[in-house]
Amino acid sequence: MNDRQRDYFRRKLLAWKEDILRESRETLVVLQSENENHPDLADRASSETDRAIELRARDRQRKLIAKIDAALGRLDDGTYGYCEETGEPIALKRLDARPIATLSVEAQERHERRERVYRDS
Repeated sequence: MNDRQRDYFRRKLLAWKEDILRESRETLVVLQSENENHPDLADRASSETDRAIELRARDRQRKLIAKIDAALGRLDDGTYGYCEETGEPIALKRLDARPIATLSVEAQERHERRERVYRDS
């Protein structure tokens, strides 16, 4: 991977992280301002379900930020774009679609097949 490609992925990862952080801040503002007292139990249950779903989504995004930070670390140490399992380069199209990828397509498919076998048994 050349310097131009590394710069491209660094900018992409940083922009993605900033978008997630911005959305999280917006969610916090909405959740703090949405302190409605619903007299109807169904409305209250619906509101609390919506809030739980939103918080679960934010938790997933928090974990995604950790993966983005790890990818930025790999960019810094020169291991970004290489499969953790085989050491082979990860295709640029895969990295463009999933910039936090740590496995090549082939290695990811093997991993998912093994996971499916263990889950099914």
